[in-house]
Amino acid sequence: MAIEEKIKELIELRAKARLGGGQDKIDSQHKKGKLTARERIELLLDEGSFEEFDMFVTHRCTDFGMDKQKILSDGVVTGYGTIDGRLIYVFAQDFTVFGGSLSEMYARKICKVMDQAMLVGAPIIGLNDSGGARIQEGVQSLAGYAEIFQRNINASGVIPQLSAIFGPCAGGAVYSPALTDYIIMSDSSSYMFVTGPKVAKTVTGEDITTEGLGGASVHATKSGVAHFVSANEEEGILLLRKLISYMPQNNLEEPPVTECLDPIDRADDALNHIIPDNPNKPYNVLDVIHSLVDYSEFLEVHQQYARNIVVGFAKFNGQPVGIVANQPSFLAGVLDIDASRKAGRFVRFCDAFNIPIVTLVDVPGFLPGSAQEFGGIIIHGAKLMYAYGEATVPKITITLRKSYGGAHDVMGSKQLRADFNYAWPSAEIAVMGAKGAIEVLQSRDIQKIEGADAQAAFIAEREEEYRTKFANPYEAARYGFIDDVIEPRNTRFRIIRSLQALATKKDLNPPKKHGNIPL
Repeated sequence: MAIEEKIKELIELRAKARLGGGQDKIDSQHKKGKLTARERIELLLDEGSFEEFDMFVTHRCTDFGMDKQKILSDGVVTGYGTIDGRLIYVFAQDFTVFGGSLSEMYARKICKVMDQAMLVGAPIIGLNDSGGARIQEGVQSLAGYAEIFQRNINASGVIPQLSAIFGPCAGGAVYSPALTDYIIMSDSSSYMFVTGPKVAKTVTGEDITTEGLGGASVHATKSGVAHFVSANEEEGILLLRKLISYMPQNNLEEPPVTECLDPIDRADDALNHIIPDNPNKPYNVLDVIHSLVDYSEFLEVHQQYARNIVVGFAKFNGQPVGIVANQPSFLAGVLDIDASRKAGRFVRFCDAFNIPIVTLVDVPGFLPGSAQEFGGIIIHGAKLMYAYGEATVPKITITLRKSYGGAHDVMGSKQLRADFNYAWPSAEIAVMGAKGAIEVLQSRDIQKIEGADAQAAFIAEREEEYRTKFANPYEAARYGFIDDVIEPRNTRFRIIRSLQALATKKDLNPPKKHGNIPL
């Protein structure tokens, strides 16, 4: 065969591979409002940057007539490219080929790009759209999943791993995304569950829909499995590009710093008045965050889950940071099981990838009650404490208003190795709120007073005394637990100066295999 004919054959095979399961399957995908695997990759990566691996791979199964159904690429597209010029490895499951089901060779393709990403220290992004294990291959398919899981585990904390769910993701397939750092689900087309509605009906008698069991809304609001929900695939892919911009290539590099024209000394007088005079009145901590960060840009993570705490990414003078903030406008910003898990996981991610942590504190304590105690609030609260105490990245904490009891310790306190602890003049740092403290400390005196009005007047008077003496930042500042009390309008400047001072920070944990975090 002449070289021209060989080249022609190559071109024809490439064209055939790019068709996946065929034009009719591609049309079916489009009718569902879904993109194909290669269309997703084209949107995700910089134009013309994608280099594909293993286009000519086919499965090796001969059972159930599979030897007569061999399709090039075998249901997954793998390779590398760039996002904003930065190297990224990617795999995209192709639903047009055997419903995107995973085979032995399919798994090998994914494992190859994961291994390569680890070798060169580059993030990996998985675009999931699969019917699960390829039943015809039996244990080979199950082994393939386990090979991928092991690589997810090895890569955790070494390279950023992002997952987008743009279709079905069920059974064993859910555990690979679950092991990655962030999951984006498409509101219109994705679902995740370990066992589907039919199995649930058979085993438990529960009658539930696919959407009700594992849709994007469920995982964004109730389970916390999904960190982001996009309206469609295009929005989800743009979100992946945005998310990766806050992260370094790997755990040995720093996050990318960008040029910033937002003045570092930009003061906001509105911050001086944002805290209500009434300590029981809420405000929106997002207003504080947007006022402080570069260009008011804040990428909130887990926006719909555990809304009493806010976590997400922003920049200060072009420097990526992770922000953790109690949200007084939802459950008064109290810490509960879900909030502790949400914030603890975020803090650990930031620490793994050298992203400084800025904490904004307004927390009245941990949520009381049997539901929280029976659910293990002690263990879950300890996760957040462990995360802050273990983190060695620059940590800056600003107490805006309340910081009471054990929740004070948990939220980036000086004793958990926060580097700079600032407080606004409105800060109240104490074991508990003034009213509760007086009711405990002077309960006998209160009982001796006749009449509810007289008791209330006594409590109010003592409350004011307690608040003046203890519920202010200066008591903590006396002991050096607060480094400075700052004017709210200057908070952005103080944070940026602190980040500059901590740029060369070096802190180490004791040598050990790993800690035993309270799981």
